[in-house]
Amino acid sequence: MKTIKEDMKAGMFRKAYLLYGTEKYLRSLYKNKLKDSVLAGGGEINFSVFSGKGIDETEIVHIAQTMPFFAERRLILIEGSGWFKGQSSGMAEVLYTLPDTTVFVFVEDDVDKRGRMYKAVKELGHICEFGAMEERDLKLWIASLLRPEQKKLTDATASYFLEKTGTSMENIQTEIEKLIGYTYGRDIITKEDIDAVCTEQINGKVFQMVDSAAAKEAKRALALYRDLLELREKPMSILFLLIRHLNILVQVRLLAAGGMQGALIAKKVGFPPFAAGKYISQARAFSEKELCETIEYGALLEEKIKTGWVNEQIGVEMMIVKLLQAGKTV
Repeated sequence: MKTIKEDMKAGMFRKAYLLYGTEKYLRSLYKNKLKDSVLAGGGEINFSVFSGKGIDETEIVHIAQTMPFFAERRLILIEGSGWFKGQSSGMAEVLYTLPDTTVFVFVEDDVDKRGRMYKAVKELGHICEFGAMEERDLKLWIASLLRPEQKKLTDATASYFLEKTGTSMENIQTEIEKLIGYTYGRDIITKEDIDAVCTEQINGKVFQMVDSAAAKEAKRALALYRDLLELREKPMSILFLLIRHLNILVQVRLLAAGGMQGALIAKKVGFPPFAAGKYISQARAFSEKELCETIEYGALLEEKIKTGWVNEQIGVEMMIVKLLQAGKTV
């Protein structure tokens, strides 16, 4: 992000920029900042956008080789092309031949760093990965959203808010807007306000469900499941997330046992760094054998549900019972 800011400030741009990663809010923010800065009053006539698979590369090359109209630069934005994730493209070679008056901005969810496109952009331009922000930075950002409305929340309440809503900045912004409206006339936001209007993310519910199973709290685990059903979450989606969560715990348990530190585990496995302690603690509540056996049981249940041998709602309840039978600290 620092490099992009410096380029925009200097008004000196590289041939190509690649913006990728899980944090869509930041990706979108910097995509728009680059657009405004590169065009700098040049107008939409010098801006072209392409998205999705099957983009006509010949058309892109033609546009890229065309001089900008009464402006210094032409900008071509390409989103979700698949070119950075295994899909064949001749654009890698083309990038080396384009005029300096054309700037490319590529936006992708995920990339293969071994690919030709990634290497070409790395050599000719700049690559920026937008991952989950640290808890401290998210809290500062939340405070900046509340400040214009003259509202505040304590550090503990901010942590509770993040646990409930997750770390997606798009979702955080939406939930903060709801809280601002709900607390009209008051300057302090409380946990009760958050419980009243904020939508808890399904991943958070699944985490709590596994926590309850580890603590042998059967009623709470099943109540959390029923909460998800009331929110119209599909049982099969819940089963998938349960299995995925247990796979994460297996990885966390093995990495922690090998001496890896929390922040590095979070980066390697793919969850927010500030949640590392909770994941490690939860992983240690189960043995590796228990986790693997429960994952296998879940996969078998999934097959039985799809073939009609088990009702999907009952199937997830069976998975929760299996979890409750595990959970012995080893």
